[in-house]
Amino acid sequence: MFSYRICQDQALVDKLLTPGYIPTLAEKQAAEDCFERGTLPCTDVKGQSCDFSPDCSPGQACWRNDWFTCKSFNDAKCRGVDNSVLGSCYTSIAGGYTVTKKVKIPNITSAHTLLSLRWNSFQTPQIYLSCADIAITGGSSGGTPSSSTSVTPPASTTTSAPGSGCTAGANVAVTFNELVTTVYGENIKVVGSISQLGSWNPSSAPALKADQYTSSNPLWSSTVNIPAGTTFSYKFVKVSSTGTVTWESDPNRSFTVPTGSCAVTASATWR
Repeated sequence: MFSYRICQDQALVDKLLTPGYIPTLAEKQAAEDCFERGTLPCTDVKGQSCDFSPDCSPGQACWRNDWFTCKSFNDAKCRGVDNSVLGSCYTSIAGGYTVTKKVKIPNITSAHTLLSLRWNSFQTPQIYLSCADIAITGGSSGGTPSSSTSVTPPASTTTSAPGSGCTAGANVAVTFNELVTTVYGENIKVVGSISQLGSWNPSSAPALKADQYTSSNPLWSSTVNIPAGTTFSYKFVKVSSTGTVTWESDPNRSFTVPTGSCAVTASATWR
């Protein structure tokens, strides 16, 4: 049996699509739960044949009016899908030929959404999972907002009104923006001379996020609270999937956190 599923929990999707991020077991389970809630039924497409077993009745293990044709297996006593009883049914698509079905995509607009294919094995307790990062356009205004608008805005746009001042020592939300092209598995961190930036220790430095990263605008970004009036030096580093750290070239960058605003941005390009 196979099914297509879509996850509309945009916060979870954005986290899973962050290059180099390794999800926790809880997040993996949350993703599977999200996909299960978002199963795209074959029967949603008008006029499409979604076969079911003529040898079973509603409520029996092999009665599944969804993605596969199921019938008795000539008394061969095979195991049914989804832990149904032995000898219950078999899937006619198990012969290896191409299966083509249409699905109806939710009426939303999203720059990044996960579409999952799940295949439940027929006679063995195996499940095959794969997914793709897709964009959905043309959704109604009432749908889920796109990833570019559903992500929580950085502190630089929410912590203070324009022109408000922060006294020396008060925390200022400093947003670090770095344009740097990366490959799958790489992460970007900002490392500096103050404790908030790891005191020059990459393992303690804050990681930037790539939730707005595109091939034409490879933006990594993160917001760190630093006391107003603080002067520090810093650099950006690449961290590979194996843990290898690559520092950008000299000289060190320098920044002084102003006292005239509670939110500022430090933008740079990898060198």
